Amino acid sequence: MAAPVTLVVKWSGQEYSISDLGGENTVRELKEAIKAQTGVLPQRQKLLGLKHKGKPPDDDMQLSVLKLKPNSKIMMMGTREEAIQAITEPPPDVGEVVDDFDIEEDVVLIENREENLRKIENRVKNYEVKILNPPRPGKKLLVLDIDYTLFDHRSCAETGFELMRPYLHEFLTAAYEDYDIVIWSATSMKWIDAKMKELGVSSHPDYKLAFMLDSGAMISVYTPKYGVVETKPLGVIWGKFEEYSSNNTIMFDDIRRNFLMNPQNGLRIRPFRQAHLNRQKDKELLKLSLYLKDIAQLEELSKLNHHHWERYKAPKK
Repeated sequence: MAAPVTLVVKWSGQEYSISDLGGENTVRELKEAIKAQTGVLPQRQKLLGLKHKGKPPDDDMQLSVLKLKPNSKIMMMGTREEAIQAITEPPPDVGEVVDDFDIEEDVVLIENREENLRKIENRVKNYEVKILNPPRPGKKLLVLDIDYTLFDHRSCAETGFELMRPYLHEFLTAAYEDYDIVIWSATSMKWIDAKMKELGVSSHPDYKLAFMLDSGAMISVYTPKYGVVETKPLGVIWGKFEEYSSNNTIMFDDIRRNFLMNPQNGLRIRPFRQAHLNRQKDKELLKLSLYLKDIAQLEELSKLNHHHWERYKAPKK
């Protein structure tokens, strides 16, 4: 009998352990086991990270062929039938869940604190950046979060396209004319890479990513009011690439605390949630595309107040 297979399936913000299968079981039987725990039908499941020779395995392939390591993690995309039926029915208004806080009173102390600067130096020295496309002379830098910024990562769907923020590819194509584009998400590189491939960002013909950063490039900082929090210090990028600085960098994120070490360079984007209900009316990326174009010719982006980006008027030529 083939060795038992233990997998961890990530779906809709939760993890499910699948441990009652052996290597002789098939991918179809794995999907049935996933259905038993999640309620998502096998035909609606898309398993990211489960591949054979670079391609998704057929349903009749035995798990032993995939040579899975114990406790391997895979991500599933899929929707329960009842959720699909409920898409057209607006949920009760419970208000927006805000995973954030006001950082203004602490920010000066935090960004100049010696121990925080040492942490950035350590990341510059030890964090490895895989360059996908080299910096282009004269281009500014746009740093983008993923979850709730480009992608609704908590709603259920069969494909990434259903959860992708409207106008994403148009936005990135326009931004690429003036900015090198970097993805920085507070998760592991494995999931960042999977999401970018699923959304078609990694292979799009009209723009290219410079590189991607994961949670390993973040640092923890202490705030008197909120205790220890994780943040994304742009100084890590500036320390590794002389082409980029506070003068030519802007970062979009739906969580303001990620700007703690570089408040003048951060723009808090409205979070994109409930993709099935909001896909038709969300035009945030279209508006931000115009803003990026307007400020692209400025010498110092750090002098802008991105809080008021919607009211910005480009200087007359």
